Amino acid sequence: MKRFFLLTFFAMMAYGFCFSQEESLDYFDQFGAIALETSELTEAKEDLVTVFHRRDDIVWSKVIYRIIDMRYKQNFPLYYPIQSDDPVHRSLFKVIVDAIIDGGMPIYEKLADNPRPNFATPLEKKSIPSLFLIDDPTVDYSNDENHYNIETSDAMLVHYNKKKNKLAFNFYPYEGFVRNQLKYLVQEVIFFDKHFSRLFSKIIAIAPMNSEKITSREPGQESQALMQSVLFWCSFDKLRPFLAQQYILNSNNDTKRVTFEEFFAKRLFSSYILGEDNIDNKMIIDKTTNVQEIQKEQARIQNELLTFEQDLWEY
Repeated sequence: MKRFFLLTFFAMMAYGFCFSQEESLDYFDQFGAIALETSELTEAKEDLVTVFHRRDDIVWSKVIYRIIDMRYKQNFPLYYPIQSDDPVHRSLFKVIVDAIIDGGMPIYEKLADNPRPNFATPLEKKSIPSLFLIDDPTVDYSNDENHYNIETSDAMLVHYNKKKNKLAFNFYPYEGFVRNQLKYLVQEVIFFDKHFSRLFSKIIAIAPMNSEKITSREPGQESQALMQSVLFWCSFDKLRPFLAQQYILNSNNDTKRVTFEEFFAKRLFSSYILGEDNIDNKMIIDKTTNVQEIQKEQARIQNELLTFEQDLWEY
């Protein structure tokens, strides 16, 4: 009888061990190429983790604005590839464009002279193509009847079909457009949750900035010129499912697969502070154009964020 129980025990252990193993995925696909696309990306869209924070537990918060500059080496994975027809990888901008066209992700208009995003009303589809049109100030378009045609113009990165009420991607102007897509404006909130007794940071919104949209760089108008380059605002939570379905282009290790969502969650990007929320909606560059003073103000805000949590405790 004892022997029977021992055999039964080991059989059950072996059975449980076999079924507890994760599914073994092949490194190569049916063509012998590296299988970068796996079921993990599809599942990741449905399994995004969101930490719940009670309003009563938030005792301190600060909203700040950051610039993510694609010219910094650390941010190269967000910028490349610049081609629109890469079958495996996409840049952050291409992911956003595809999310708008194919995924139906809502986007929101920037406010004039106000850095804050406005999530009250999403933009209508028919008004979206004009956001992706860059006019050359040295060219006269008055004789070009098709230039502003949102259905067929080759100057439009995004086309709009009035009959079907659908958007379509136009690959022709993409590379010329994306070469000037060098920055992103990020609205982020830093807050202290007393339930967890720690600081959290959360990206609220992200906005692509295209340098070709800047029409004036007059002295004293630096902030206005900067806001001119903002194309539109995206809710970061609405964008996350699309970020989770695309791996970044990792030039250091092709086996280290990191999605755009993980890239942002782990804060692997490099950025600098543009300003913080205030009553007059002014960023640092509105107050001074002196480089040393700008860096001093950025350091003040950063130091305030770093030391706040430490000042809550006694050692």
